[in-house]
Amino acid sequence: MSVNDYISVFFIGVGVMFFIAGILGVLRFPDIYSRLHALTKADNLGLGFIILGLALGIGEISMALKLLFIWVVVIISSATSCYLIARAALRMGIVPWRKL
Repeated sequence: MSVNDYISVFFIGVGVMFFIAGILGVLRFPDIYSRLHALTKADNLGLGFIILGLALGIGEISMALKLLFIWVVVIISSATSCYLIARAALRMGIVPWRKL
């Protein structure tokens, strides 16, 4: 394995750790709003690191640009879906959790 492969594996591992942190946030946080926040942030960063690792591992500019395009589409769709879910929760009357 070359140094480039080790760097690629490192970035993919960091991305997986962000996904695990997002899963823990979904399981541990008290309300839908904080769960959405944890999931979208961890998703975007985790996917970004995984795509960076894959782009370094592939080594082709055209494939790296395709992966970057996929990441941008996922960021846009993630933000949009998070907004729609939060708005639907507010319309249903679900109030944000507050510690007393």
